[in-house]
Amino acid sequence: MFKKYQLYIYTLFLKRFLLVNIIFFCIILIINFFDEIRFAEKYGADTFFIIYLSFLNAPSYIFEIFPFIFLISVKIFYLNLVDKNELEILNSNGISNLQIIFHLIVFTAIIGILLLLFFYTFSSALKGKYLDTKNKFSNSNEYLAVVNDDGLWIKEEIDENLYIIHAEKFDSNKLKLITITEADKYYKNKKTIIAETANIVSKIWQLNNVSILNESGNKNKFKSYVHNSSFNGEIISNLFANLNALNIYELHKLSESYFKIGYSNTDVKIHLNKIYSMPVFYILMTVLGFVIINKLKKVKSKFFLVVLGIFVSVVVYYLNYFSGILGNKGALPIYLSVWLPLLILFLICNIGLIKVDEN
Repeated sequence: MFKKYQLYIYTLFLKRFLLVNIIFFCIILIINFFDEIRFAEKYGADTFFIIYLSFLNAPSYIFEIFPFIFLISVKIFYLNLVDKNELEILNSNGISNLQIIFHLIVFTAIIGILLLLFFYTFSSALKGKYLDTKNKFSNSNEYLAVVNDDGLWIKEEIDENLYIIHAEKFDSNKLKLITITEADKYYKNKKTIIAETANIVSKIWQLNNVSILNESGNKNKFKSYVHNSSFNGEIISNLFANLNALNIYELHKLSESYFKIGYSNTDVKIHLNKIYSMPVFYILMTVLGFVIINKLKKVKSKFFLVVLGIFVSVVVYYLNYFSGILGNKGALPIYLSVWLPLLILFLICNIGLIKVDEN
């Protein structure tokens, strides 16, 4: 199916890609280890717990930096060809640089699709396990907060009382159509609070147009009522902020649920588009890396080339970051905020490929 030189290109690139991945994985593990030490010292966890959390969290970070891993991998791949004079041998046998780039594009696309389908699902599952483990370890009060088609659900324990809270609508610091069921630690119902709206800017909720049904069956109405909670609007929003802990199916379900309860699903849509754009991002970074290293092939300093690669990665990262902020704030349409940086990269790569072809 493949000619020998094609297999050699694929094999060499894959080896360099795996090598760079291992290096970055080790670096991330070390960084995570020191981050988790502070957490462990605060809650008295042992060393095994620190290592366990570090491994759970690492794949999620690896997925985020894959574009830059492809950039660095293709540079090392090119330098290996040059050092062994294999690039000249390929060129002298009628295999142009454009053909090499084409094969790298095809191979990168295959790797990108596999990473999207399998690695992201794997990393999101580990990220979810990581967050659940830390939450269970660090929270003295048991709580649960979920969003589904019925609205927002919260379970929390305060002073040996259990509260089940349901709100049909959630918009930043405001809840609408709320039901709060209070029970003791034996799950015996004490009272039910029904309110039209609630201001949850602070942990002292201000409920409006309230009806309270006590355990005797008596019903009382109040224009306003105060409910003390361990949550406020910011805390609830942050519970669902780490979208890396959800796989693609769960992200689509969350987006639909947000829409139904009136909560902004912009963040989820942007995150989904970023995930879907990743294979294209990988291809563009591979081409960009090849174009840059081909343009600077006369530069002998490998240190300079590595520093340049890091600089390019930082520029691309902030281009994506600021574009995402503009999309989040509504200054750019959601799809444009994700795909505009890739379009810019595409144009840059096209110009670079023309130069490669001329050479």
